Amino acid sequence: MNSINGKQIADEILDGIRVQLAGQRGRPKLYFVSVGKDPASAVYVRNKQRVAERIGVASEVIALPSSVSEKELLDIIARLNADRHVTGILVQLPLPESLHTQRVINAIDPQKDVDGFHAWNMGSLVQDSASLMPCTPSGIIELLRHENIATDGKHVVIVGRSLIVGKPLANMLLAKSDSGNATVTVCHSHTKNLFEITRTADILVSAIGKPCFITADAVKEGVVVIDVGINRLADATQASGYRLVGDVDFDNVAPKAFKITPVPGGVGPMTIACLMRNLMKIFLAKKPHAVYLQ
Repeated sequence: MNSINGKQIADEILDGIRVQLAGQRGRPKLYFVSVGKDPASAVYVRNKQRVAERIGVASEVIALPSSVSEKELLDIIARLNADRHVTGILVQLPLPESLHTQRVINAIDPQKDVDGFHAWNMGSLVQDSASLMPCTPSGIIELLRHENIATDGKHVVIVGRSLIVGKPLANMLLAKSDSGNATVTVCHSHTKNLFEITRTADILVSAIGKPCFITADAVKEGVVVIDVGINRLADATQASGYRLVGDVDFDNVAPKAFKITPVPGGVGPMTIACLMRNLMKIFLAKKPHAVYLQ
């Protein structure tokens, strides 16, 4: 079977964190800051809270109206930064257009930045010295490592250049490490002849939020496909009224792929597992004799 079971791999990581946490005094506390009533964001926060509860992490949501001012939001973040009982802070994205996303993210104490989006953490990533790395790229690296998929010397094509996935993932894959040393091409909305480039990929990562955009004629035989997209398509046969699909036309691309991640059940669970791993690193960093078990 060439489908990569991200949920199973994530569960292994989470079980390890749960066991290690059980042997510690106290437990970490994670604060989610949510602005507005975006349904998808609400689902993501609930999923993260469920996982937190399962592994013994305390969590709390600060839900704010979309009308909240940037000053009010920054004041809340400042209070969380100053509270020594708060281990990690996550501002759920996207934020309303009235708020400056990067200014808000950079207001978080970088040592409490579980998402790894703060400029300090991003800069450390570029210098190959980051401890708290963005969770989705970290999850992708873990998937490749678990499946024994080498990146050394491979051509990795990333479709999407966001600060959440594309840019940090490119830096991770370029690093001089066992999970790096790749030749990386980053494509975006202005890339010409996109499919000509994707067909050269040994490993193809799509993170653009366009349902079934990557078709069978966009990949070569034997490619490894990592689908980061989570898109809702209307589907009257589902109780929810929709179904989730990725950026990749899974049914038609899978027969050509050596390995491929499904949606759901691929990258998504790994993102949450790596979020909790970041939280555990922060928690243990405050304990002088604790050692984080990979």
